[in-house]
Amino acid sequence: MDRQHPERPHSRSSAGRTSPALSYNPRISSHVSASMNDTSYTKGPQDSDRRDRELHPTTILIHKSQSSQAALVPQEHKMFMEEAYNSAICFKMLRDMSGSDPFHLKYVFKKIKNMAHVSPNLMLETIHDYFIENPEISTRHKFRLFQALEIVIRSSDVLDESWEKIFMKLALENMTKSTELEDAFQDAAGNVLVAICKHSWRAVAQHLEAELLTGVFPHRSLLYVMGVLSSDKELFNKEDKASWEALLAQIAVKSVPFLNTDMWAKELLWALTKPSRTQQELPPEKAFLFTYYGLILQAEGNSATVKTHLRGLLEMSHQWPKQREGIALTMGLAAVQHLDDVWAILEQFGRSAPIKWSLHSFSQKNLEDLRWKWASSTILLAYGQVAARARAHILPWVDNILSRMIFYFQYSSWDETLKQSFLTAVLMLMAAISRGEGAHSYEFSQVPELLQCLMVLMEKEPQDTLCTQSRQQTLHIICSLCKLRPPLDLKKKSQLLSTCFRSMFALPPLEDLEKHSCLFLEPPNIKVWPLAPAPRAKRGGPGFMLFSAPGPQSTLGLALPQPPLPSAQSLFNKTAEALDHMLQSFITLNPTHKELHFLLSHMYIWLASENAHERQRAVSSCTSLLKFLRHNLHLDPKENFKRIGQLVGMLGILCQDPDGATQRASLEGMGHLYKLLMCHKAGEAPQVESQIPKKLSQPSEDEAPLWGSGDQRATPPPSQETAFPMEEDCIFQLGSSQVIKEITQHLTLVELNDLLWTTINTLGSSSPFRVQAAAELLLAVVQEHGAKLQTVANMGRAIHLRLCSVRIPQAKENTLRAITLLARSHTPELVATFLDFSIPLDSNAFQLWKALGTEQPVSHLVLTMLLTWLHNRPLPTGASDSGPKEKPYLRSLAAMNTLHELQFAREFKKAVQEAYPELFLALLTQMHYILELNLPEEPQPRQQAQGAATPSPQSCSTSLEALKSLLSTTGHWHDFAHLELQGAWELFATIHTYPKGVGLLARAMVQNHCRQIKAVLGQLLSSLHKSQQERERKAAMLILTEFLYSPALLEVLPKQAARTVLGRGLRDPSPEVRMLSLQGLGNILFQPDKGNLLRRQLPFFLEGFFQNSETVVVRIMDTVSDVLHRLGSQGTGAQSLGVAINARSFFDDERDKIRAAAMALFGDLVAAMADGELSSLRTQVHQSMVPLLLHLKDECPAVATQAKFTFYRCAVLLRWRLRHTLFCTLAWERGLSARHFLWTCLMTHSQEEFSIHLSQAISYLHSHHRHIKMWAALFIGYTICHHPQAVSQMVNNVDSNLLFRTFEDLKKDPEPGIREFATRQLSILPKVSARPQQ
Repeated sequence: MDRQHPERPHSRSSAGRTSPALSYNPRISSHVSASMNDTSYTKGPQDSDRRDRELHPTTILIHKSQSSQAALVPQEHKMFMEEAYNSAICFKMLRDMSGSDPFHLKYVFKKIKNMAHVSPNLMLETIHDYFIENPEISTRHKFRLFQALEIVIRSSDVLDESWEKIFMKLALENMTKSTELEDAFQDAAGNVLVAICKHSWRAVAQHLEAELLTGVFPHRSLLYVMGVLSSDKELFNKEDKASWEALLAQIAVKSVPFLNTDMWAKELLWALTKPSRTQQELPPEKAFLFTYYGLILQAEGNSATVKTHLRGLLEMSHQWPKQREGIALTMGLAAVQHLDDVWAILEQFGRSAPIKWSLHSFSQKNLEDLRWKWASSTILLAYGQVAARARAHILPWVDNILSRMIFYFQYSSWDETLKQSFLTAVLMLMAAISRGEGAHSYEFSQVPELLQCLMVLMEKEPQDTLCTQSRQQTLHIICSLCKLRPPLDLKKKSQLLSTCFRSMFALPPLEDLEKHSCLFLEPPNIKVWPLAPAPRAKRGGPGFMLFSAPGPQSTLGLALPQPPLPSAQSLFNKTAEALDHMLQSFITLNPTHKELHFLLSHMYIWLASENAHERQRAVSSCTSLLKFLRHNLHLDPKENFKRIGQLVGMLGILCQDPDGATQRASLEGMGHLYKLLMCHKAGEAPQVESQIPKKLSQPSEDEAPLWGSGDQRATPPPSQETAFPMEEDCIFQLGSSQVIKEITQHLTLVELNDLLWTTINTLGSSSPFRVQAAAELLLAVVQEHGAKLQTVANMGRAIHLRLCSVRIPQAKENTLRAITLLARSHTPELVATFLDFSIPLDSNAFQLWKALGTEQPVSHLVLTMLLTWLHNRPLPTGASDSGPKEKPYLRSLAAMNTLHELQFAREFKKAVQEAYPELFLALLTQMHYILELNLPEEPQPRQQAQGAATPSPQSCSTSLEALKSLLSTTGHWHDFAHLELQGAWELFATIHTYPKGVGLLARAMVQNHCRQIKAVLGQLLSSLHKSQQERERKAAMLILTEFLYSPALLEVLPKQAARTVLGRGLRDPSPEVRMLSLQGLGNILFQPDKGNLLRRQLPFFLEGFFQNSETVVVRIMDTVSDVLHRLGSQGTGAQSLGVAINARSFFDDERDKIRAAAMALFGDLVAAMADGELSSLRTQVHQSMVPLLLHLKDECPAVATQAKFTFYRCAVLLRWRLRHTLFCTLAWERGLSARHFLWTCLMTHSQEEFSIHLSQAISYLHSHHRHIKMWAALFIGYTICHHPQAVSQMVNNVDSNLLFRTFEDLKKDPEPGIREFATRQLSILPKVSARPQQ
């Protein structure tokens, strides 16, 4: 029960009687002992009392069996016993305070606090009685009693006036006592006065005022109480606070005369300069004294007196931070009424010798040096305080104050002290400007210089730690500066944004910041028990700035808690919020689309960062800005968004970020962007909540981190339903792909192009997820909007440049798929663009071409366009054609290169087959064009350096290879084989032999009965009729004159029509075309009688074979070959056998040219023979096979070439199988396996002529040509392996000896396979020779 004692507050009638009795009552003593060992006190609030009784039923014995006790004793006696019992316990606890056990003391103070809430008056009476009954207690014990008294008074809801007077007197008596505890004891007594002020501060204030105005400098403890009262946030309400400040002002006015009292003034300076226990904190008494001093100077009317005192104040040491702040506060308070005087003193002090010395050089030689080292920081703080106090008068002074601040910032020694003083001063100045009316009408010339200082400060901030609020304060200052005139120019704003983003986003991840910061910030983990709430700094009323006033620096056995230091998480959140606030301020002052793009463009480099935490921070700021715009500002709907597609691309890519927080922030940003687009499109303003950025929230340290404002912890990603709980719009419930699809539906073509360019540029990123996401986004946009896109050509070129960087298969596949989709509507642009990087055609370009032709209709169109570019064959105009744009023929060469490569692409296989006639004629014509360009045969150094800018030196060979690949990949390998085996491709190397090469190719088509003759014929007739290029008509006429020998000609072109075409050719401007037309008109098709004439001349030609002149014989053989060709299908009739016999007789002639001519003639005869003539010449053909086979190793290359071609022709005539393999072996194989394959083909297809072939091979063992003899030995060796019996019957001793010697020579052959074969044959040959001959 809580009882009031208004009539006898200090009476001990009951307590005095009870205590002795209780001390001798064993029952009550046992109860008291039990209660002291208990963990909770017996009394408390009603619910606490009930809970304690449940947990500790034996704590107070008197409460047991209350119903039975009520029946035994009267109610008054029960209440008396309870009160006596509680008084005894209180008395016991007060007595226990004399101990030294800190844990027990903590327990006792906790019990006192609990009991004070239940029965404060009982506690007050007990404490009072304890003081009266124990006047000789120790100082330490009394110190703790004062602490207990303070707790009880603060816990009381109401304090009786009599108690106020008693305890006020007690506190005042002990505040000035000197004890071994020094200031701690006095402060404990003073805290009792502070606690009494909770109930009646005016009564305390009267006593304090009287003590202050005695004319004697106040005692330290008195100043301590004034300091605590001035700084306690919870003590006064708003009205009382104003009254208290008014009272202080009155006291200051009454204290003005003391300034002229030497003793009082000296003691004042001594108190201000007296070292504190810890110089890092300013004791409450000193904090109040600086304020009190400033108020007195403010009230002083004599300017000279003010200046004198200010000079003396500045002569104090500037070594400690709180001292500097106090000096600056006093200067600021004095400036309220003496602005000019304060300014003059600061200027004078700034020009003094110590300041000049500290600015130019500093070396820590002695303590006197340290006294002045940070004087410039004091000046900075003083200017800030002056600005804060000047109020409406500050605006004209702003530039002057800023110029001085900038000067001291730039020329003082850089350290953390200077930085913090500068920031604090500028913040005070900005606050003063914001309070002043009419600031918008002023133009502050020092703003650009101040911004430069702030950028320097941000750049000097350590990039590996976040331990201070410097970044946060700097950003707040920038927010204020951007509202002043003159406005920032774009260059300065760009530098500012870059610096701020770099300083903020480039910080290490939050985990690293916390680890690093804890080394500097976290105090030891010491559990402390607060005796009283720690007062905090508080800004005073209009004329004051009151300091923090911490409680006692130490207590006996107990440590006071230090103010909690902000964690790295908290600092980062607040700094990120300040950065967002700065961006919002910029867009608020200039709410245009251009400004939005300007701000976001500086974030893009961070949105594309390789570091996940940097991307996360940047996208969080970006999303915050978009959210602010959506809810607070309305951009002009008549003005289009600027480069909004780039933002969509950046956020769309980040929606696939591996970091979950970045994904969610990006997706939220996309949602806000979508809503902005919708409002802009509809011309509606969003719901404007405020036209200025919201005031920054100040979360507590335990508060969860702001979403997206800093590094997120590794937490499970929220579900789609809870990702954006504050957003009810459906757009925030969609996935990233759906959101992107919705947004792109509302973008213009220009914005879509920006979006695509962003994705294309990202393909070159070194980050795999960015490349993958960019490829997916590129494909998605092209799928939806590919048909209406612009600048597709440039996009294709950019994709080629970045395709080499794409290492992810799926990303490359998506990129190529996008090209396929673009080709549906933009084939011409893409083909023209791709040609620019197709000289040479690298692997990436080839992939793009393949993607271009993935769909069959497009592949046909691509080939058609390539042929169109191929036909565009301008000749160089002069030496000025030095660059790609001045060399229009490059496109034609590029088309040729591309056509060559695409023949091997599966995507173009069908299109190439169908376009064969056009391709055939185009490539033939292209070779003539390249010869006309007269390109160098070998690359020159300059051309090698230019690379793709000039035609490759292999352009001519490339065109030839394109023609070869066309023949081989489309099934026309027979025609290819004819020219390959003859070595006729070399004819296309010069413009003079070009016609012969074209003629041989056309002749091969006729002889092989090519199925494309009709189609090619139709194409060349069109060229002859329509083409304006001489080279095209020339190539067409060369082919037509050969096609006249094909029966398929008449199916397409009747004889008369053919004659008409040739007759028209006689009028062609080109003499070569006219000549070819004339030759065509002389064809046997139009003059059948010419066949008999030619056949009658054959006998005479055959007689000419035996002329002595090698040249004559060769020419005659060539003439016979020409006659055979001209006779065409009519043939030579019965004379064929004679021609064959005569030609064969020269196969082994000693003269190389005659051997070659004879083999060529025999091959032409074989090709010209009709099916009916084969039976008469079969023997001649079979008998020619072994000589032709052996002459494949002829020492004369021309003979070997003709032997190959004729051998192949004979095989075709004899209808051998595996002709393609045979051709490949003849054309390119050189090893022992190739010779074995040729022997196998011969023996397999000529079993009836086995003996003839073997005897021919044996006869060649006597040849004078070493290679032929060895080749014959190998032939016989193969026969021995497979037919030893037949060989033994046909080989005589001479042949055997010759074989032995030949194989001995082969054992020395450089080819290992031949040496091994010869060794094996030498082991077999004796066995074969030993067999009896039949």
